[in-house]
Amino acid sequence: MNLESYIRTVPDFPKKGISYKDITPLLQSPEALDFCIKSFTENIDANIDMVVGIESRGYFLATLLAKHFRAGFVPIRKKGKLPYKTLQESYDLEYGQDQLEIHEDAIKAGQKVLIHDDVLATGGTAQAACNLVERLGGEIVQCNFLIELSFLEGRSKLKGKSIHSLLSY
Repeated sequence: MNLESYIRTVPDFPKKGISYKDITPLLQSPEALDFCIKSFTENIDANIDMVVGIESRGYFLATLLAKHFRAGFVPIRKKGKLPYKTLQESYDLEYGQDQLEIHEDAIKAGQKVLIHDDVLATGGTAQAACNLVERLGGEIVQCNFLIELSFLEGRSKLKGKSIHSLLSY
């Protein structure tokens, strides 16, 4: 399947000079979604206890991955969006700075965790998510990304992590 045909590039969004990768066409295709889930799961032989999705576009496939693995789903959100006690982690974006949070009871020590987000860009968001999971004692099995913007070298912030991306730009 040609997944790239399901990705729409929107120039100058969210600001001038950024080429936004819109995954909406992919989400509208059951066949493309099935292909993504199969591709993300075929090389994982560990039992997954929790799938972490990063706000917000990471949630779409993370919940499907959780269902596939019969695992729980844990949202990582931007600051101030979770209702219970949280741990926080600051990070740099390719166009600014932000903070992520996770519920302090979302992951138990020793649980096997799969992290999923839509795009790996500079790696700051993914690194912050990994730090939060590890601070709770979770063991990261793999970090999945639908799209990797390889020219931004985000992998360099995830040293020692197994990374699986379906598309690279």
